[in-house]
Amino acid sequence: MEETQKISVYRLDPTPSRFTIRVTAGGLLSAFGHNPLIGVRDFSGEVQFDPASPESASLHVEVSARSLEVAGDVNEKDRREIERIMHEQVLESDSYPVIEFQSSEIKVTSSGAGQFRAEISGELSLHGVSRQQTIVARVTSSGERLRASGEFSIYQTEYGIQLVTVAGGALKVKDELKASFEILASAVRAQDTAAA
Repeated sequence: MEETQKISVYRLDPTPSRFTIRVTAGGLLSAFGHNPLIGVRDFSGEVQFDPASPESASLHVEVSARSLEVAGDVNEKDRREIERIMHEQVLESDSYPVIEFQSSEIKVTSSGAGQFRAEISGELSLHGVSRQQTIVARVTSSGERLRASGEFSIYQTEYGIQLVTVAGGALKVKDELKASFEILASAVRAQDTAAA
């Protein structure tokens, strides 16, 4: 006998969300360099999540590479130069306009009423390279809304990205990028699935 369960579908809402990437400088002159904070402005995606059946969860996210811009207190000249290097030399945004993540497995454990810890494993496609990436998030479910927050690291060289150097190598960007997010999503529909 089959029973039908509802899986709620939520759409990511970038307007109230916060998604940033911290770039760290290294090398001899790193004390004088910027550690720019990059804001991710344009992203979309869907979450399937049912608190009664959390193992059925899934996540798909698409980011417009061109939407990445310098956030925080940086003067306009430096901001323009950092963004030019980021899009032309690092992301090569014209050639690789979309950054995409598709979950393959999500392990969810409850940490209280409407509170969950999610270990999200999946494939991150960046700069023409796809690799496995795991993201750990704290998730709050309140019916029509989901809120997820957490941090994860990306290593640029794993995606074929050449590390940027300035001043003959005395100032260079470190391989590790630290992403931080607090993302809100709103329910859009319920999808019927049959479970044996």
